[in-house]
Amino acid sequence: MPDLKEPGPTWVTRFKELPLALRVLFLAAFVNRAGMFVFPLLAVYLVRGKDLSTGEAGLLISVGSTGLLAGSLLSGPFCDLRGRRPALITALLLNAAGYLGLATLDGPPWTYAGLLFVALVGMGMFGPASNTLIADLAPPEQRPFAYTISYIGNNLGMGVGPLLGGLAAAYSYHVMFAGNILAGLLCAALIVLWVPRDSRRPARDAPDPEGAETEGPAEREPGGRRGHHHVLLLVLASFFYVAPLIGLEYALPLAVTTVLDRSAGLVGVVYTINSVIVVCFGLLIEQRIQRYGAKALLVTAGALWAAGLAPLVFAFSLPMVLLSTVVWTLGEIIVSVVVPTYIAGHVHESRVGSFMALNGFVLGVARLIVPVGLGVIWQSHGHGPAFTVLFLTPVVGMAAFALLRVKSLILAPDPRDQPSSSAPAEAPTGK
Repeated sequence: MPDLKEPGPTWVTRFKELPLALRVLFLAAFVNRAGMFVFPLLAVYLVRGKDLSTGEAGLLISVGSTGLLAGSLLSGPFCDLRGRRPALITALLLNAAGYLGLATLDGPPWTYAGLLFVALVGMGMFGPASNTLIADLAPPEQRPFAYTISYIGNNLGMGVGPLLGGLAAAYSYHVMFAGNILAGLLCAALIVLWVPRDSRRPARDAPDPEGAETEGPAEREPGGRRGHHHVLLLVLASFFYVAPLIGLEYALPLAVTTVLDRSAGLVGVVYTINSVIVVCFGLLIEQRIQRYGAKALLVTAGALWAAGLAPLVFAFSLPMVLLSTVVWTLGEIIVSVVVPTYIAGHVHESRVGSFMALNGFVLGVARLIVPVGLGVIWQSHGHGPAFTVLFLTPVVGMAAFALLRVKSLILAPDPRDQPSSSAPAEAPTGK
């Protein structure tokens, strides 16, 4: 009989092999995302609950959203100085405090912008801190799987959250805010109970007496320093794959309701398709990621993004919108797993938090500038040129990644980075 290849472990088995702290983190992140009732309905609350004009509400949300950028920038230094768990708990408490103020305080409009800023600083801190904790606790060979599970959980939570938030808001805005705050506090409690007190590893980047360079988690430079330029360029270039996602969040609802003259409910169908593709194909893609180089994966992601956006440019219709979502979501999955995995594998542990924060900052910049830019193009030239810009953006990203010096996705640990027998023990992972 022919030899039959023994099937690999199931995703359930692989999930159980992850440290308990990470499994709790994934649950907490899902609950946190599912409990984000307020943010999707914030404009409605400010207009109907606080009697602001639509223009005032839009301006306050734009000003408050700078908190996402501030939170992303604060997350890295906070993780490095205070630890991963304190960063996660602080993020959740800031988010809860900001929304508590929005729900209970009556004041001039600028106070709402300030409270929203505080809440979104917390939201901006949570993602980079979570990714940094995954880099700490997941062994290199498990990181793609861990980031995939994290990504799937976040998407499921984002799919459930607006639905639950809408039901809560229909009953009472206070119930909507209370649900968001309670979900955040529940997540904080889970992290306090199950995530290690301090997951930071001892810094071991002292100068190498011989100044030699060896292969390891990150490229060594003379004096024991690490060369991170290729990681920096990769994270910055990922903007060209993040921008289309943010652009679609802005342009698709407008296009469906105005250009196609369809119900706004169809926008929900697009997000449902996106979540279904992430859940169905996320783990299948992850199982194949380690077979290919990081450059090939990122170029492929750009090709999928471009292929998915092409129908919106050349054959815009409702069926093409739905087909487009299936294709570009595959590119989104690859980028969402490869970029944090690459950071974790190529950046010295003392700077992982900073680079994860930079990754979140790139997303925050896209959220600020992409809707404004597309709005100007749409108003001046119509929806066609706006979608053309979105189509060309990942094409530029493909060219950038093709030119970049990109290393392997995962490298074997460097013996220089292993703790000596006298080094402090690493915090327990709760396996």
